[in-house]
Amino acid sequence: MPRSVNSVASRARRKKVMKQAKGYFGRRKNVWTVAKNAVEKAMSYSYRDRRTKKRNFRSLWITRINAGARQHGMSYSQFMGKLKANDIELNRKVLADLAMNHPEAFKAIVDKVK
Repeated sequence: MPRSVNSVASRARRKKVMKQAKGYFGRRKNVWTVAKNAVEKAMSYSYRDRRTKKRNFRSLWITRINAGARQHGMSYSQFMGKLKANDIELNRKVLADLAMNHPEAFKAIVDKVK
C-alpha cells in the first residue's frame, strides 16, 4: 500500500504558524523552522505575561493608593487596615483611580476611616 501523507492538514498547520509570524523581522517571518520557533517562544511569553500584567497593575494601584494616603498623613498599610476595620469594601483598582483622578473623593474616604 502506498504511503499516505495528509499534505492538506500539514500545509494548513504551517500556514497558520506563518500567519502568526507575520510582522516579525528577518527570517522569522518567512522561514518555516525559524518562524515556528519564534511563534512558540512568543506564545509562551504571552501566556506568562498575561499573568505578570495582573501583578504589575496591582503593584501600580498600591503605589498610587500609598501616595494618596501619605498626602493625608497615613501610610498604605494603616489606610488599608482601617478600611477593613470600617467595612469599606472598595478594591485597589477603584481606590487608585479615586486617589489619582478624584482627590476630593479619596480625601472623604480617608477622613471617614481616620
